[in-house]
Amino acid sequence: MVLVAFSYVVAVVASYTVLDLVGRISTSTGGVRRAWLLFGAIAMGLGVWSMHFVGMLAFSLDVSVPYNLVTVIGSVVVVVVASFFALFMVGRSQLTLRLLLGGALLLATGISAMHYIGMAAMEINITYKPLYFSLSILIAIVASIAALWLAFYFRKGTEPSRVWKKLISGLIMGAAVVGMHYTGMYAAQFQMGDTLAVPKGMLLDQKLLAYVIACGTLFTLGLSLFGIYISNRLSRKDSEIQEHEKWYKSLFENNQDGIISIDKQSRIIGFNSAATRLTGLSGDWFDNQTIDNLLPFIVPEEQERTLELFVKSRDGDRQTYQTALIHQQGHRVEVSVINAPVILDGQVVGSYIIAKDITEEKQSKEKIQHLAFHDELTGLPNRRMFNEALAQMVASNATRFSVMVMDLDRFKLINDSLGHTYGDQFLQEMCERILQCMNGMNVTLARLGGDEFTLLCDSRYENDEVSDLAERIIKAIGTPYRLKENDFYVTASIGIAVYPADGTDAVQLLKNADTAMYEVKKNGKNGYQFYTGELNEQLQEKIELEVDLRQAISRKQLFLNYQPQIRAGDGQMIGVEALVRWNHPTKGTISPGVFIPIAEETGIIYELGTWVLREACRQMKEWHHAGGPQIPVSVNLSSQQFHQSNLAAYIKEILEETGLEPQYLELEITESMMMDASVSSSILNELTESGIRISLDDFGTGYSSLSYLKLLPIHKLKIDRSFIRDITENNNDKAIVATIISMAQHLNMDVIAEGIETKEQLDILMDNDCKKIQGYYYSRPLAADDVEEAFFAPMRLLKQKA
Repeated sequence: MVLVAFSYVVAVVASYTVLDLVGRISTSTGGVRRAWLLFGAIAMGLGVWSMHFVGMLAFSLDVSVPYNLVTVIGSVVVVVVASFFALFMVGRSQLTLRLLLGGALLLATGISAMHYIGMAAMEINITYKPLYFSLSILIAIVASIAALWLAFYFRKGTEPSRVWKKLISGLIMGAAVVGMHYTGMYAAQFQMGDTLAVPKGMLLDQKLLAYVIACGTLFTLGLSLFGIYISNRLSRKDSEIQEHEKWYKSLFENNQDGIISIDKQSRIIGFNSAATRLTGLSGDWFDNQTIDNLLPFIVPEEQERTLELFVKSRDGDRQTYQTALIHQQGHRVEVSVINAPVILDGQVVGSYIIAKDITEEKQSKEKIQHLAFHDELTGLPNRRMFNEALAQMVASNATRFSVMVMDLDRFKLINDSLGHTYGDQFLQEMCERILQCMNGMNVTLARLGGDEFTLLCDSRYENDEVSDLAERIIKAIGTPYRLKENDFYVTASIGIAVYPADGTDAVQLLKNADTAMYEVKKNGKNGYQFYTGELNEQLQEKIELEVDLRQAISRKQLFLNYQPQIRAGDGQMIGVEALVRWNHPTKGTISPGVFIPIAEETGIIYELGTWVLREACRQMKEWHHAGGPQIPVSVNLSSQQFHQSNLAAYIKEILEETGLEPQYLELEITESMMMDASVSSSILNELTESGIRISLDDFGTGYSSLSYLKLLPIHKLKIDRSFIRDITENNNDKAIVATIISMAQHLNMDVIAEGIETKEQLDILMDNDCKKIQGYYYSRPLAADDVEEAFFAPMRLLKQKA
């Protein structure tokens, strides 16, 4: 039993050794691989043969059995050769089923041949039981498959868990090999009667020989395991070094930054592909070159500084800086450079030059920097840059200079009606015109936003020269601009403040220039104005009016007057126009010409327009409810109201709220709202589909094309009072009025004239078949109660009598 157990130990040790060897074989190449294959084959063959021989000696026979030495040696050679080819087949990075089965069959053949050749070495006649003989061969095949698969599976790694797995696998493989041997031994039938009288072979002391063979084999395998252990330790260190080298090489080669390594003598000893892409130089150029040969490719203005910083890094100081080089294709490349010295044992042995292409990054930063101080649309200096320039001018102790603030009149109408794309084109054209006016002058033009511009004129320009510049700009901007097949006109309002008379700091100068510009707007726009002290008082009054206007609606200070519209033939009232008035608590009644512009500039116009529309509809419904007459009320719409997104919906809501039927509401719009017929038509069509009538106010005073008259649903033209005022004396006005009346009639439109104050004016209109009249000749605007008393009550009385 001792020898049986011993044979199993030998088989286990041999199996574990082979498991370790397969990992070594699979990672080796060339001569080293062949040496490990030979060593593994010998270790495996001797281990299996030793287990077999010890097992055979453990098998007790009644007589001593001699062995044929040549046959014994032949059994060893067979198993070693079979082991060599089996390990050759499975000792690869990938193990296919075909390789596994092929190697297993080779190994099983070798083990089986070794066993039965070894049995044949006994000088005794032996026969075998067929069943157990076949079973032993089958066990050998299964054992070989299991052994080789386990050897491949656990070929890598030295972690404790894998050591235990290999040990358990060794125990299983040992049991399989031992099982095959003792099955084969059980199949053997020794013919004791045929034993030779004189042994021909070598007579061996079986028990002593078994121990000697087993101990020798264990010693050999132990040395093998120890050698493998030492080899693994050394190999692991080599693998770690190789792996680190591969990581470094991969980092070096695949780095997007150009890397050049140089030695102490400044010779280039390494470079990556990024360095060739960065410079445009070929890899052959870098071979056997010194870093000094790369200096001419640095832009001239950076060569001296770059060389100085490189010398510092060669002395052991790490340097980080930016420079630029000229690519072989001729373009400039901005680079960020790190000069990193390589220090070994306290000595600088070389350095790395790491260069990153920052061309796009630098261009982006420059673009961001440019955008921070320039207007994106026009490229002009923006508010920030202008404020800095103005602050520097103030700080320079200049004796005098001028600040101009300019606003484009009517631009908002173009932008709202045509859209921002055309508005942007318009602004760019205006900027070009202003710059041409400044040509040859030391003037800074900036765009503060929207259509607001500023100009800074230095101390060399007196007031008359600043005035000349303002006049040139106003004239240039007043030239019509062709857009979407139409000519568009804008004007400019310019306010001017002079340092130090109008302010000693930037804030005060801009404020006073603004004040002067708003004075120009107040006086009809299209001009320029120098700041005066009186303007500040007017501005303060305007600010106060704005504050009061915001509270006027809630405090019920607004009211409506109604101007009758009369049919001249029979004096019958055909409608009224609602006109808003402001009863200020301290200033009395304020004209809409004063507070409507303030409302439009500040956005109060939306709230104000809604109140006017609701109150006019409410009053007209009240008159209808009281017995009529059934006439419409006209309400003016501002441009801001007309272009709000929900205009039709909110008007319908007011009509429903007040109960007035849509056909009794007439909305008056101006030509300036019709600049883009595609936008205006959708709004007007939605309104007219609801039954609301559209009247075109101030006809003939705008700049728009007449083509919208045939495209848009307009029901009435209103002849502006500017044509009526001198109609009795001016033949041109008379001709224009006659033309408007004739055109309206041919287009099946109603026409009404406003501003009629004399009988002579009325007669001319009647002669031209214009019978609908509005003006002081019949009635000035009246309060609702006065309209009721002067017109509606008598009309109802006549109706009752009739």
